[in-house]
Amino acid sequence: MNDFLTLPDAPALRLDNLTLPGCLAGSTAETVRGSLTVSQGRIVADAPGAASVDMKGAMAFPTFVDMHTHLDKGHIWPRTPNLDGSFAGALTAVGGDREAAWSAEDVRTRMTFALRAAYAHGTGAIRTHLDSIPPQDDISWGVFREVRQDWAGRIALQAACLLGCEGATNDGPFTHTADLVAASGGILGMVTYPVPGLQGMLDTFFDHAIARGLEVDFHADETMDPEVNTLKSIAETVLERGFDRPVTVGHLCSLSTMPEAEALRTLDLVAKAGLNVVSLPMCNLYLQDRHAARTPRGRGITLVHEMKARGINVSFASDNTRDPFYAYGDLDMLEVMREATRIGHLDHADPDWTLAFTVNPARACGFAAPSFAPGAPADLVICRARSWTELFARPQSDRIVLRGGRAIDRTLPDYAELDHLMRTA
Repeated sequence: MNDFLTLPDAPALRLDNLTLPGCLAGSTAETVRGSLTVSQGRIVADAPGAASVDMKGAMAFPTFVDMHTHLDKGHIWPRTPNLDGSFAGALTAVGGDREAAWSAEDVRTRMTFALRAAYAHGTGAIRTHLDSIPPQDDISWGVFREVRQDWAGRIALQAACLLGCEGATNDGPFTHTADLVAASGGILGMVTYPVPGLQGMLDTFFDHAIARGLEVDFHADETMDPEVNTLKSIAETVLERGFDRPVTVGHLCSLSTMPEAEALRTLDLVAKAGLNVVSLPMCNLYLQDRHAARTPRGRGITLVHEMKARGINVSFASDNTRDPFYAYGDLDMLEVMREATRIGHLDHADPDWTLAFTVNPARACGFAAPSFAPGAPADLVICRARSWTELFARPQSDRIVLRGGRAIDRTLPDYAELDHLMRTA
């Protein structure tokens, strides 16, 4: 480990002189100075005899929640890159790679590699989407169940199926996938885009979710086309059907380009329907408004400030990692926070945006809420930075991650471990 501070190996620690986000410490201030006491793997109000450590103003966070990832796609770029960086290029590349190489062992190895990185960076819970076009659904969901068990107690894992909206039918393949999701304790998910008969597809999709008591999670409007607004159809369907399970919608890039009045009317519907929104700023910045030999004009980020002002539960997440949809990334939620702040102008705004990387995604997914409260697990991410500007100026590579009150080995997996897979596609 190369952490900036070595903590004593003691049964109880009092971490003094920490900088804590105010929204997680019961304050309306951006940050507060305070202490956290750790004993027997949990945060406690007090522990007599605890060893005191001056943390020198280091910023601390509870472990992060990454609610929108693609563990099954991760780290395939070296064997199947996106040749033009476009959304269409990503779809084509991933489709070919999936057919050529996504065996159980291939998916398991890449998933595990990604989780090792996320754990080292300080993530405590993840929702992943799984490409579920038959016969891949049986392969990937079987692997996911095994991996979820392997990682129990380190990273809490959820999965949502992923397929295009045309796949939402009442015939055998989608029924099989929905049954597989239900048997695996998963979430029913799909991608929506403007196609003839979309409303019927949404109704069929919700029929399957209702019949099985499943939560739902959509990829929606991942385009800069101002004419695209399937989000409105999703919100209207939730309201009309009285669907009372959690609903999450991700991307929503077209909101940033459609007429302001239409976008805001749609957000009023989203708020009324109680939808959870997750923004994926790094991937959308990479893919959206990409044209050869033309500088991009749009950022691709959705209207997070307007959503928050309406009481919509807004979160941020990693999305793809080193695959044709996003060539970079490492499932590092501190990186996501840093880039979301820059891309979405979260600075000079409400002081509680930290919730969008911790408490908000936990609430959307039903994970245990990250907390500094006594009784919470002593699962912490501690950075050398003493302020927001210091935090976002550097990648905090020497951060400390505590799990159960003890510092973990933060050595990242070596990309060379995947070399044998990169020759298979």
